[in-house]
Amino acid sequence: MVKKKAPWFYYVVRWLVWLFAPKFRVVGQENLPEGACVIVGNHCHAYGPIAAELYTPGLHYTWCTGEMMERSEVADYAFRDFWSMKPRWTLWFFRLLSHAIVPLSLLVFRNAYTIPVYHDSRILTTFRQTGQHLAEGARITIFPETYTPHNNIVYQFQDRFIDLAKMYRKKTGQDLPFVPMYLAPKLKTVYYGKPIYFDPDAPLDEERQRVCRALMDAVTDMALALPRHKVVPYPNVSARHFRYNTPLEVYDHDQNAV
Repeated sequence: MVKKKAPWFYYVVRWLVWLFAPKFRVVGQENLPEGACVIVGNHCHAYGPIAAELYTPGLHYTWCTGEMMERSEVADYAFRDFWSMKPRWTLWFFRLLSHAIVPLSLLVFRNAYTIPVYHDSRILTTFRQTGQHLAEGARITIFPETYTPHNNIVYQFQDRFIDLAKMYRKKTGQDLPFVPMYLAPKLKTVYYGKPIYFDPDAPLDEERQRVCRALMDAVTDMALALPRHKVVPYPNVSARHFRYNTPLEVYDHDQNAV
């Protein structure tokens, strides 16, 4: 699949993002398989998509919310997802801002290395495009967190993206690696863990849960093994609500943080 050339202004915006965004170092790149894989990590506000775009080695694409690529849907989605939890007296400003960013959103998300993700019948488009890129040997980054807390590091993962492994095996006869990623903006580092594989012979519902749990545990373990730092959560909350990573000796996988 040949990517069409982006407008020149997109490259200006991309350069400005690279210039002013935190510079990340990459640790564990040896855990990335050669060729196709799915990288699964914590979203941590805008840092996740930016790091995925700028620092993922090789041919790569990132799953991004499809509403941010649809002119009629950007404003409502941006306000609801980014700013609806802001102080009540500021909501009028963020409502205006959500409309003001529409042209910029379309420019960036339609021209970056992205795959639109939808939660209606258009999800077939998401899986079809993803399958095509995986067949090309691309690395696909997914941030599957929801608003349900899992522990002090990540929020609960959605699990339907696990079906990509079944689709990929049917198409290529090969196993699709899922690589856990922990992004630590406060440490300016991207960490990759060892791949996790889908068992095609196990019941699908059970495998979705198992692989998701293994990925959340792997991301959590990477975070807990690092020096004390504040974790940037999935919800767009104030920095004063950020929590520290919990030391390994006081963490239990079944009881979460204790």
